[in-house]
Amino acid sequence: MDLDSLLKDKEVKRRDFLKLTGVLGGTILLGNTGKVFAQAKKRISVATGGMGGVYFVIGGGIASILTKYAGVEAAAEVTAASVDNCKLLGAKKSDMALVIADTGYDAIKGTGIFKGKALPLKTLCTIYPHYNQFITLESKGIKKVTDLKGKRVSTGAPGSGTEVIGLRILEAAGINHEKDIKKDRLGASESAGALKDGKVDAYFWSGGLPTASVLDLAASPGVKIVMLPLDDLVDKMNAKYGPIYYKTVIPKKTYTGLEVDVPVSGVANLLMCHQDMDEQLAYSVVKTIFEHMSDLAAIHAEGKNIHIKDNAQNKFVPYHKGAAKYFKEKGVTVLT
Repeated sequence: MDLDSLLKDKEVKRRDFLKLTGVLGGTILLGNTGKVFAQAKKRISVATGGMGGVYFVIGGGIASILTKYAGVEAAAEVTAASVDNCKLLGAKKSDMALVIADTGYDAIKGTGIFKGKALPLKTLCTIYPHYNQFITLESKGIKKVTDLKGKRVSTGAPGSGTEVIGLRILEAAGINHEKDIKKDRLGASESAGALKDGKVDAYFWSGGLPTASVLDLAASPGVKIVMLPLDDLVDKMNAKYGPIYYKTVIPKKTYTGLEVDVPVSGVANLLMCHQDMDEQLAYSVVKTIFEHMSDLAAIHAEGKNIHIKDNAQNKFVPYHKGAAKYFKEKGVTVLT
């Protein structure tokens, strides 16, 4: 991608625009574009998620850290998240991407939505955990997942890991998403807005805590959110899809009006890349992230939940050899 070719088009796609503005420090410079790019450092992209989710914030933070400390120009991209991110990596259209572990596992194995189309991807590092959340309003009278039958439910944006998990949760609860609910497929911000406006009865979201769009919804006048318990469905999901999910809790007061701890399910998140990424670049990316965790924690609270030792627990998606070199230096054995 170069600036001159982009400017010839009448419309610049949002992903390309974000790449471009990231490279140029958030500013588009017109004029002597050849000189601008001749002076640029190596450019790399980080595929994130929608603007209402934590992926976008954390991914932007990672791009900022790499630009500041790793000698590269890194730009965050808005995407539909995990599924599309794996496809972007596989096509070498993005250099790194945030991916929910179950989606990453499906991608490398050629299962699930990637059936018959395994992708040559590797893990760079694990990041913060995702909390699986079915969100509704107290006024809806919905108390458990089985109560969603006959309701209008947003299951997540097309191409997102959120949608993959949401459909698996419904399946574990005995709900056929094609027959038993009226399904919408909206992203985090759109789902929250639809629930607030009465256009859906509930929505599913898989993300970090807190998520900005849920914060905004919960703080809206006249709104009292309810999160459905999901812990009882973990065993059924793991029996079919592998031991990827685990039981966890969303603490009370995480969001306005959430007055009790909510038992839900969780899943790890991964920063992934194509297996052909340069070994030294992979090493530098991981080293830079873990050496500057305080910077990331200052950007979002979930930055405090990224730990080197957690990488030993990823037994699903093998690590890039450059990343594995770094973890070996730190005394952490990872899957290769």
